[in-house]
Amino acid sequence: MDRLVNTVRPYAWGSTTAIPELLGIAPTGEPQAEMWMGAHPGAPSRTERGALNELIAADPVRELGERTVEKFGPRLPFLLKLLAAGAPLSLQVHPDLAQAKAGYAAEEAAGIPVDAPHRTYKDANHKPELICALTPFDGLCGFRNPVEAADLMAALGVDSLKPYVDLLHAHPEEAALREVLTALLTADREEMAHTVAETHAAADRLGGDHTPYATLAHHFPGDPGVIAAMLLNRVRLQPGEALYLGAGVPHAYLEGLGVEIMANSDNVLRCGLTPKHVDVPELLRIVRFEPTELAVLRPEASPSGEEVYETPIDEFRLSRYVRAEGAAPTDVTAPTPQILLAVAGRTRAGEVTLSPGESVFVPAGESMELTGAGTVFRATVVA
Repeated sequence: MDRLVNTVRPYAWGSTTAIPELLGIAPTGEPQAEMWMGAHPGAPSRTERGALNELIAADPVRELGERTVEKFGPRLPFLLKLLAAGAPLSLQVHPDLAQAKAGYAAEEAAGIPVDAPHRTYKDANHKPELICALTPFDGLCGFRNPVEAADLMAALGVDSLKPYVDLLHAHPEEAALREVLTALLTADREEMAHTVAETHAAADRLGGDHTPYATLAHHFPGDPGVIAAMLLNRVRLQPGEALYLGAGVPHAYLEGLGVEIMANSDNVLRCGLTPKHVDVPELLRIVRFEPTELAVLRPEASPSGEEVYETPIDEFRLSRYVRAEGAAPTDVTAPTPQILLAVAGRTRAGEVTLSPGESVFVPAGESMELTGAGTVFRATVVA
């Protein structure tokens, strides 16, 4: 077992206080957006034995177990994060596995450097993800019913939005959503900037359900993603609730602290709310244009006390243990690799005491018990 030393990424949208408060340390005044736990080469966790990605590369079977290596290859299949949004993230979507492999191969063949700003595919993997709220968590995820989106836009009374309102009443729904998003992303930038400014003023005046779009326009003046965001469902998670996002589902997180787990990939296609490159043709090929009723996930308890967030993929499995004072030790030994992350109380993983925000990597098959009182998230795989 290895105590992890993890990198905090200072992205501009990060909260300045949420992660320091969890860790019990003083804020620096700088944004602290994500704390990465895992073996991603961009910011691998460190241990007393060395960087976690190097440990795994040196002996993948010992660290990951035979079943994991056979199924996923010689690397940790997931990346675990603490995500702290103090401002909106970009509106984005992720490819499925076949799309990622094809897109990555095409850009490699074209000789586009992997760090080029116009590069779309950073690797050949998909990026399904799960976000579990630690505080009230606000986001935009999946397409609304187009008529509901039309009503939201129409209520603003902005004349330049009327063509999009009319399109959203067309049938079939998938074609209506595709046509509106295409029109938004290909519109004249100067005209769109004027529309967003009018939308900002109207949303600020109306408040209520329109408040998030005033906030988006404040952070991203002139960005067509402000209007595109009105096509999406607004989702508000309470602590302990989670949301699973598969391929092709557009989303943007707005505010809150959560535990996020994903397949070990960095493939993001942006739709807006960003100064970064937006690959419109590829984006329109990847997005699934269908209204989505997203199910808020609540953990399912097992007799062992493990509360599991069920998802349809195998690269990751997220669960938690909420331990009371005086509870009997919990055996969490598994034939797969694990990362254990404490978020509340004072618990022990084997001989290692974990305060909130601290984590350990447990190699496959290593005997492990949890003791103490508090909440611990467990990340592993299905193999």
